[in-house]
Amino acid sequence: MRKGVHRSRRTLGAALVVAALASAATACSGAGPDRTAPPSPASGRQAPKQGAAAAPESQAQKAEKARLQKAARALAAKKWGLAKPPLEAPAPPAVKPKITTRKGFETKSAGMPPVFTTVPTKEKIVFLTIDDGSEKDPELLRMMDELKIPYSAFLSDYVVSDDYAYFARMQKSQKGGVALNNHTLNHRYLPGLSYARQEREICGMQEVIEKRFGKRPTLFRPPYGNYNDDTLRAAKSCGIEAVPLWAAEAFPDRMEWREWDRDLHPGDIVLTHFRGKEDWKGSMADMVRRVMNVITAKGYAVAKLEDYV
Repeated sequence: MRKGVHRSRRTLGAALVVAALASAATACSGAGPDRTAPPSPASGRQAPKQGAAAAPESQAQKAEKARLQKAARALAAKKWGLAKPPLEAPAPPAVKPKITTRKGFETKSAGMPPVFTTVPTKEKIVFLTIDDGSEKDPELLRMMDELKIPYSAFLSDYVVSDDYAYFARMQKSQKGGVALNNHTLNHRYLPGLSYARQEREICGMQEVIEKRFGKRPTLFRPPYGNYNDDTLRAAKSCGIEAVPLWAAEAFPDRMEWREWDRDLHPGDIVLTHFRGKEDWKGSMADMVRRVMNVITAKGYAVAKLEDYV
């Protein structure tokens, strides 16, 4: 490994340690197991009550913490070969936007989970989603955590079942967690199946995710983006509330677009896949570099889909 990579990792580690120490210094007070007990209060003053809440951070402390976090993110971007550090997404809305089915994507039944490619928002944010689960690259987990890039996984059991532990680590790899959503048991072309077989594909995956990862998803993506009325009725029957498709797709060497202008728009959902060099012209890390360079250059930040849907 080149000396520059070692130096970058040491510098990144140092920045993260400084950030952690700064945070700890602002939050901790009083005596600990290895500290000298604080002096008695001056005459006429009451000692602080045990267990009292710590004083809120001052504006200066918040600014310093933000500065350190920004510096750590810049170093992480350099380490992973990004052209620029990812932009930080704004705080999610207190009330999630109302999601409706995209025009032209409707089926005959009313009251079905909405099918959409873009979340209604005016913020310059997009959402990164990764499908299936074929490639299980540990480098991806480290990269996304160090860069603080949120993402959502849509899993199919036929490629996940040989290593559930990898996705359990993924689920806990970021602060706030990585959501593991439904992409069917066997990645079949659903419109070609009967209602009963579609229900088995979708509801069966609901059961797998709940059993293996502890939480039943509310989001479902049909394989290839293909569905019919039976698909949505079956999905609704086992707890699916929304069906996010995508507006753009990322590969290690290119982007593909759904819209005529070949551009990003506020709230767009970006699709990619768990793939490696055997299938692609690059690794998962190469794909992340490609898509993040495009997203950042266009002035967008990546937000967490489940905060908005």
